[in-house]
Amino acid sequence: VLRCRVDKPLVDVRAVKGEPAELSCTVSHKDVQGTWFKDGLKIKNMEGVRFEKKGSVHKLIFDRIEDFHAGKYRFETEDIKTEASIFVEDPPQVDKVLLANLTNVPTVTKTGQKVNIKIPFEGQLPIRTTWLKDGMELIDDTRIRVDKADTFTMLSISSSERKDCGDYKVRLKNDHGALEINLKLVVIGKPEPPTGPIKIIESSSNDITIQWKPPKDDGGKPVQGYVIQMQQVGKDDWVTVGETSKTCTTFTTDKVEQDMGYYFRVRAVNAEGAGEALESDEVKAASKAIPGPPDPPEIVSASKETITISWKVPHKTGSSRIVGYVVQKRKKGASIWVPVTNTPITDKKLKMTNLKMGLQYEFRVAAVNAAGVGEPSAPSKPAFARDSTEPPGQVRDLTVASHDSNSITLTWKTPEPKAGVGVKGYEVEMRSYVSPNWTKCSVLPIKATTYTVKGLQPEELYFLRVRAVNDSGPGQAAELETFIEAPPPVVPPRFLINDRVKTSLVIKAGNTIRVPLRFEASPDPVVTWLKDGHPLPKRGSVNTERGTTQLLIEAAEFSDTGTYTVEVQNGSGNKESFSFQVQVTDIPKPPGPVVLEENVQKTVTVTWEPSASEKWESDLYYTVLKRESEKGLWHTIGDMIYNNKFTYTKLISGRDYYFRVVAKNCLGTSAPSDTVKPWRLRKEKAHFHIKQQEYRGVNQNQPPRFLVQLKPRVVTLGTECQMSCAVTGHPQPKITWYKDGRDLSKDPTYLCKNVFGVCSLMILGVVKNDEGEYMVEASNNLGREFSKASLTIKGNN
Repeated sequence: VLRCRVDKPLVDVRAVKGEPAELSCTVSHKDVQGTWFKDGLKIKNMEGVRFEKKGSVHKLIFDRIEDFHAGKYRFETEDIKTEASIFVEDPPQVDKVLLANLTNVPTVTKTGQKVNIKIPFEGQLPIRTTWLKDGMELIDDTRIRVDKADTFTMLSISSSERKDCGDYKVRLKNDHGALEINLKLVVIGKPEPPTGPIKIIESSSNDITIQWKPPKDDGGKPVQGYVIQMQQVGKDDWVTVGETSKTCTTFTTDKVEQDMGYYFRVRAVNAEGAGEALESDEVKAASKAIPGPPDPPEIVSASKETITISWKVPHKTGSSRIVGYVVQKRKKGASIWVPVTNTPITDKKLKMTNLKMGLQYEFRVAAVNAAGVGEPSAPSKPAFARDSTEPPGQVRDLTVASHDSNSITLTWKTPEPKAGVGVKGYEVEMRSYVSPNWTKCSVLPIKATTYTVKGLQPEELYFLRVRAVNDSGPGQAAELETFIEAPPPVVPPRFLINDRVKTSLVIKAGNTIRVPLRFEASPDPVVTWLKDGHPLPKRGSVNTERGTTQLLIEAAEFSDTGTYTVEVQNGSGNKESFSFQVQVTDIPKPPGPVVLEENVQKTVTVTWEPSASEKWESDLYYTVLKRESEKGLWHTIGDMIYNNKFTYTKLISGRDYYFRVVAKNCLGTSAPSDTVKPWRLRKEKAHFHIKQQEYRGVNQNQPPRFLVQLKPRVVTLGTECQMSCAVTGHPQPKITWYKDGRDLSKDPTYLCKNVFGVCSLMILGVVKNDEGEYMVEASNNLGREFSKASLTIKGNN
């Protein structure tokens, strides 16, 4: 008969408390039946545990892992056995419904109201809690308080302000893991004052027009409109003179008196009400003033049918804005000025017709505002209504605006103006380096002062020229030469990564972060740097040239920790990206004061305050050292410790022990924190006296009897607990401890001792599941005796 063998053994499982888990193994024969053991005892019926067998696969399934499920398990048949352990981890946890609400639904309040955000949690104590806002840790002040308890943490704001809006993060951390909760707080209030100053658009004896800008902060609700108030100089009362809609930021009032002074103030209004006011300086309702005279108009061009003139705004515009201009003409030598148009024109240029060919004309211009028509300008230079008798001048500032592998775009300015000499268009001509002949680029003269020459050959030298044209012919040419470069080959973006480029950097705080990255791409790409998916902060500078882009941060800070991404994209839409991690850290700060306690007999428990570096260093750990004389050598007794507690057991009575704790990370070791006084193992006196039985002859046998009964205990969550009693009997009784009827003999969580009839049960760190009824059984061949007591835990809701 073939022996059964294990095809797939049991493996250790690390399970989170409250979550399902299973142990599974596969054997070679599907008909084989086996037995499950826990800590050496056969499992018959365990709470929350069920057996499953499918063919040759045997499973032990845990519906919901609890602390008492931890231990060593064994599956065994006649031929085989396989073992594995279950380790129960209890990281911080928050109710899933509450967690979803906190993460997805913003907390909304109003300015001045109280805010209390309470987050209950569960997990192995101690749990360290940290609140951050916009990446910075919250510190208690007169308004804000952060409460940290064993089972909850709460943010309290006594009176909310708009600056409290933002993204908040709560970090929960214990020895088993960490949990981060992101939440958002929205504070709604009244708007800020409108953005000033208040401008006076127009002021007269009859009305005043003011203007302002919307507020920078609308209070979290859209601005619905504005309320305008006015106060006469010398009076105390403010009078509401009107309201405007949210899109209108100007207001005109006619409730003014000539030569009186006024103040104005404007408030923005949203659904929460009117905000603080923006006030103006004193405004006087003065009489209107007409504009001053403009400079004489200039002759832009002239022909037998038209003359075009232009002018500028007058130096004095009067008491209100200019709304247009009146243009007049006269024959040279005449005294009467004739209007050119029936209504004022808004432009500062006019092309006039209905002129008699061969006559000479003069022109003048007057500006118009709300006060009326201003003073007219001096007459222009005389201009003949006839075609120009000379060609235009040379165009100015001829330049190449842009070019590619087969075209060039030219720009230029019009020739210097000459009286009676107009420009009707421009001719653009070209010739190659090997040809002496000029070729026109367009059939008709072009009207604009820019033109793109197309159809050029790469790697060729060309000459280009531009001439202004009128009825007398082309003017003097402006000429330049240019070389058409060959089009660069299209190369998709690609980073040139070698072994020197690292995807994870650890930088000491204060040092320079300098990360150069080489790439290739053609045409030249657009290079973009991001940090954690957002634009690079202003602290970082980027330099990109000749296929290398470099990030530079002069002095690294802890806030510079994150994921940096470089994106390279060319004009064809091809994109390539590269990401790397940066962690900014520093040599750890020393741990706090070291405290020594004898929580368990003949051991010493070393505890210390956390290093301040735990706030920014995620990979921090501790090392504990000891020496046995004041000047002896230090020896490491505990390393890679991620909590703030260590128990040392190898003590010898009568010796002095000195202990030291240091914090470590990848950059080095902190300064040490030492014990102040040496530790010496104390010898405790017995607390119970056992009276010897009187001699009653040869037979000394007696059944078990409790001399001191168990007593009820009330302890605090997370502290140590010791329950004890005293028992006698002959032969010496066997002692067995039970909790709620469950045998504790093989449970590593409990430490059981029996020293000369004094029986004790030690629980090093009490958790909520330790609460219940405890019983001790003393038995020998003459009988059994029991003693019971309850354990109550304070803070166990």
